[in-house]
Amino acid sequence: MQENNFSLKAVNITKKFPETTANKGINFSLKKGEIHALLGENGAGKTTFMNILYGIYMPTEGSIYIDSKEVKIKTPLDALQNGIGMIHQHFMLVDSLTVLENVVLGMKNQGIVIDRKKVKQKLIEISNMYGLDIEPDKKVWKLSVGQQQKVEIVKVLFRGANIFILDEPTAVLRPQETGPLFEILRKLKKDGKSIIFITHKLDEVMAVSDRISVLRKGELVHTVNKNDVTKEQLAQMMVGRAVLFDFDKKEQHFQETLLDVKNLNVYAESGMKIVDDVTLDVKKGEILGIAGISGNGQQELVQTIAGLRKASKGTIIFDGIDITNKTPRYVAQHGINYIPADRIGMGLASELSCIDNAIMRNYYKKPILSGCVINYKQAAVHTQRIVDEFSVAVADIKRPIKLLSGGNMQKLLFARELFEDPKLLIASYPSRGLDLAATEFVRKQMISIRNEGKSVILISEDLDEILSISDRIAVMYSGQLIGVVNAGQVDKNTIGLMMAGIKLEDID
Repeated sequence: MQENNFSLKAVNITKKFPETTANKGINFSLKKGEIHALLGENGAGKTTFMNILYGIYMPTEGSIYIDSKEVKIKTPLDALQNGIGMIHQHFMLVDSLTVLENVVLGMKNQGIVIDRKKVKQKLIEISNMYGLDIEPDKKVWKLSVGQQQKVEIVKVLFRGANIFILDEPTAVLRPQETGPLFEILRKLKKDGKSIIFITHKLDEVMAVSDRISVLRKGELVHTVNKNDVTKEQLAQMMVGRAVLFDFDKKEQHFQETLLDVKNLNVYAESGMKIVDDVTLDVKKGEILGIAGISGNGQQELVQTIAGLRKASKGTIIFDGIDITNKTPRYVAQHGINYIPADRIGMGLASELSCIDNAIMRNYYKKPILSGCVINYKQAAVHTQRIVDEFSVAVADIKRPIKLLSGGNMQKLLFARELFEDPKLLIASYPSRGLDLAATEFVRKQMISIRNEGKSVILISEDLDEILSISDRIAVMYSGQLIGVVNAGQVDKNTIGLMMAGIKLEDID
């Protein structure tokens, strides 16, 4: 191990669990002062490999070298002592504490009494050096998600890390916050820091990385220079086949209105108005994308349409029928099916079997219902049809659905709703957390519904998704509808500005 141009080398890393081998003989290198993207489908072994580098798991076989010296990383503390810091997708911060208190939390070398003045001075120096713009005395709960992420970066820098592992860092950010994050990463790189960047978003990989490694089925199958590959080639490396980025959308002439929402007002449990006088429509045979930063009323809007919330004012007319404040079953029976953002908490019952989850929409109908009891033989036949037609990877449909991967849970949820043949499908964040193949599947299904003359409401913060498959895009901000635009006539930046509350006529 004489090469001194590498900050980290992993040699022949293998990790075996009782039922599977998650990593198989991985050889991975990270150069000093580079951004190295790590790609792979869900279940490809990325998380296990990163957990080994960060000391959460010990490898079954293999060695790790830092600056050409072999090290044993048994705990995250060992990782930090060897200069490895990890910024998780879900931040490890205590909301009630200040930025400064979060940074020093758990650091034994700060002593019993923290020298707050000294720590604050160092935090400001780090912040200024990398353009992080943090306020050490501010409570974390008062910070935006993007600011909290900067705190995580400061925390790792304060603790002396030279190697950064970022797990899906843009998944929680607004579009306007992604560019500044990349600038921070470039400054870290320029300062000689090394970065492992995990993401599913190939546009981001092409924008910020130097080299790219691809894991598939637990093995590292490719390491390439960014300039030597295309996005399409990377997708094929990940999945093992060509992946569609552009979808065949039939030309539609949208005239007939399917859903007509007028002057809708909805209050949250706190008593705050969360949907504020919203008026919009959905045409037959179109995909209406609804964009907005999480928490701006889009979830409450579609939940009210689906019958899960009550409107305090306004009307919802669907296919000529007033469904305002009707029950979810009434709404579903008239042709609206809803895929919620929280697939585990609301869409599926994790402890129940795949069969039980597959029949949640039609357990009270024949042939699933036989007399007063469920006919589980027919239920199993129905479930197997879903599994077969939608290529859901299930070892045993009688086992709990929680044993499926996130992508396969989403496929089953999608298939269950589609089997009802809805006139309108409402899909909230349908591809969030999914890998490339599962994302492609979900988007193709929505396009297929649309091409059949049915309609889709798509809720998403992924502007690439919104722009690629929507016909029109409605943008919500602070509970209000900022505007509705044709997808082919706007770009990502325009939608991002509207998500920040700027009306289309005010954008240069």
